[in-house]
Amino acid sequence: MARTTVVIPNYQGIKYIEACLSSLYQGSVVPEVILVDNASGDGSLSLVKEKFPQVQIIAFTSNTGFCKAVNEGIRAAETEFVLLLNNDTVADHDMVKELEASLDRYPKAFSSGAKMISLHDKSRLDGAGDFYCALGWGFSRGKGKPADAYNRPVRTFSACAGAAIYRRRIFEKIGYFDENHFAYLEDIDIGYRANIYGYHNRYQPEAKVFHAGSAASGSRYNVFKVKQSARNNVYLIYKNMPFLQILINLPFLAVGFGIKYLFFLRKGMGSDYCRAFKEGFAVCKTNPAKKTKVKFSFKRIKNYLWIQIQLWFNIVRRMCDF
Repeated sequence: MARTTVVIPNYQGIKYIEACLSSLYQGSVVPEVILVDNASGDGSLSLVKEKFPQVQIIAFTSNTGFCKAVNEGIRAAETEFVLLLNNDTVADHDMVKELEASLDRYPKAFSSGAKMISLHDKSRLDGAGDFYCALGWGFSRGKGKPADAYNRPVRTFSACAGAAIYRRRIFEKIGYFDENHFAYLEDIDIGYRANIYGYHNRYQPEAKVFHAGSAASGSRYNVFKVKQSARNNVYLIYKNMPFLQILINLPFLAVGFGIKYLFFLRKGMGSDYCRAFKEGFAVCKTNPAKKTKVKFSFKRIKNYLWIQIQLWFNIVRRMCDF
């Protein structure tokens, strides 16, 4: 009996979905698979129904975004673990097996992320664990570095939800993916929450996956991604940091957001970034956002201290990773 259900959010994935599913069914451990379709109009849903009848399908009539899609898949799963997987990936033969072993090895782990390698240039990494720093930057460790690097399992700040396994029961304790995000930084957010509650997030290099990247949004930098990331970053800070922690990090955050603005200004998207930044503050004032804010508890003070040290240390890690 399968221990893991793979949840694949799909939107216009006709170019990649067949290879993605084929790689899962050819693996050393065959999981249950749920595909959640966000009203694709490219024939990808029909392809899955025809060629992979064993796949459970949840189909929306409109594009609900990444978070709602994966939440529906997680709630529909009945296995011990759920593994979120982008539709533009090809899983290595032992990916599922190695991710399951990682959670077995670390009882306090909420999640474990795979080693992501560029699908189009297999000599390069797409990411070796996600981190977040006091500058307000989320980043994938090792992006663009040689694929044979980063071979040690480590604790990370969060796991990249493009290829990561989670203990299903813990979602009931810390909450599911925040649907106020729609897309981008939702995996940093849920990893942050897991850290607050005292759970760990891991990186497992023996679990490999090949990732095309930006298949749904179209490119690494575009207006949609810039707006979503800037908006969600403000919201992420608001909901996860207690007021005192925000004050402590405010000088770093000001520098970080300023650098981001100048970066996108040079790319012709400075005004888009500013508007999204302001929208992030507006989101924080809404009732749905206020309900999601993690309540501070002195019982978790050790967890907050660990997080703060990581926020500072990850500035150095980011600088060294360039």
